[in-house]
Amino acid sequence: MQLKGSSIAVTGGASGLGRATAERLAAAGAVVTLIDLPGSDGAEVADDIGGGTRFAAADVTDEAQFAAALDVASEGSGLRGVVHCAGAGRKLRILDKEGRAGSLEDFEFVVRLNLVGSYNALRLGAERIARTEEVDGERGAIVLTASVAAFEGQIGQLPYTASKAGIVGMTITAARDLASRRIRVCTIAPGIMNTPLLARLRDDVKTSLEATVPNPSRLGDPAEFGHLAGTILENGYLNGETIRLDGAIRMAPR
Repeated sequence: MQLKGSSIAVTGGASGLGRATAERLAAAGAVVTLIDLPGSDGAEVADDIGGGTRFAAADVTDEAQFAAALDVASEGSGLRGVVHCAGAGRKLRILDKEGRAGSLEDFEFVVRLNLVGSYNALRLGAERIARTEEVDGERGAIVLTASVAAFEGQIGQLPYTASKAGIVGMTITAARDLASRRIRVCTIAPGIMNTPLLARLRDDVKTSLEATVPNPSRLGDPAEFGHLAGTILENGYLNGETIRLDGAIRMAPR
């Protein structure tokens, strides 16, 4: 896919990995629509990025809201790509310190946001991409976001691990399913990224985290995620793959 002139939606686009991706795509000439929660800074971020970047407020787990936001992204020449970055985690143990069962509500919240939200990005995004004409043998691509926790989840990450592992599992199946529509699907599994959440940690905690990354021994830059997302969209032979972006880290149990 040629990024210049292509309409691409980025969920979670108001901050972190989503914002970095939107900046990368806009710099390459894509027409970017940020999709984030109504209470986010999405409108201000879109103005900061410039280049015709738009903002559409939506909860990715809400079918009507998300569909309407993707319709905004489809205006003009039609939607060609989705980079789905929206997601979150909650700490949850199977049994708490008193031996009581962990919260089913917390588990369901994370799975709904991360896994059901990703399915919404797949099905609603593909529905709109499929309406476009083929260009150089494809209609577009969808990039999902998993995590290295999908492979080495740490203690307390059970709902996050389950949801991200589900995304990894969906990737090849989705790519095969959408092949007849000429829509590619890939997933990025980032390691420890320097997002706003980690920015709140003390310097000594950050230094400790950096030491766990073999090479380079630092936190990942969200811009590196954006670079990879752009590369996946551009490279027409990348399909059905989950790519770890983690400096070769393998997470310890805790």
